[in-house]
Amino acid sequence: QVQLVESGGGLVQAGGSLRLSCAASGRTFSNYAMGWFRQAPGKEREFVAAVSRSGGNTYYADSVKGRFTISRDNTKNTRYLQMNSLKPEDTAVYYCARQSRPFGIYSDYGAYDYWGQGTQVTVST
Repeated sequence: QVQLVESGGGLVQAGGSLRLSCAASGRTFSNYAMGWFRQAPGKEREFVAAVSRSGGNTYYADSVKGRFTISRDNTKNTRYLQMNSLKPEDTAVYYCARQSRPFGIYSDYGAYDYWGQGTQVTVST
């Protein structure tokens, strides 16, 4: 049974920081690229960042580039999203996901097959 569990969300003031974690179980996730998505109320789920299988390559949405950092620790089967300089528009439920395609890293929703339950991030003014 594949399982992804996010943690680390919460309430933070604008300009603050949070670090999200995504713990994976059930399969060897070092063989897969991983991504983070988010969904704000009334909006579609959108891509945030992705990291390659080894962690050597990363890809970010323009809206978070320079503020967010995605990383992974394959020894712990855990992925991270460090979020700095948070803005109210970053408020959303954040989801981690496993990419199904074996090579490259992708931003499209359809490239991911397993999803966590999400963790709420709220940024106040």
